[in-house]
Amino acid sequence: PVRAVSPHNQVVDMAQSFPPGDIATQPGTKIVFNAPYDDKHTYHIKVTNSSARRIGWAFKTTNMKRLGVDPGSGVLDPKEAALIAVSCDAFAYGQEDTNNDRVTIEWTNTPDGAAKQFRREWFQGDGMVRRKNLPIEYNP
Repeated sequence: PVRAVSPHNQVVDMAQSFPPGDIATQPGTKIVFNAPYDDKHTYHIKVTNSSARRIGWAFKTTNMKRLGVDPGSGVLDPKEAALIAVSCDAFAYGQEDTNNDRVTIEWTNTPDGAAKQFRREWFQGDGMVRRKNLPIEYNP
């Protein structure tokens, strides 16, 4: 594999020196949960790797106690898709601040020759990471 040395003198895999390509999410812009909120809701998101390279992806959420994502991370080959379950635990609607609730997917190219197994380190090196925010809307 071709290797390059980054400004920090770390050896970077060439696949990770290119910006990651696009992903597609269905829904594309936001997640909507509908009342009542006295039970757990689960919403499915489809994530598709639209790029020509294998990517590693991971979800983050602004509210760990209310929102869950399963699976929280993974690897997608080009054109491959995954179904992700975003869940919202029961909560007191109107009594809790939900304005900043969102899930964020981050993705990066996987190193050439890496096994198809997610590794957190891919996000901690010099490789470029892209992000997409999906705000959460709660319908009363």
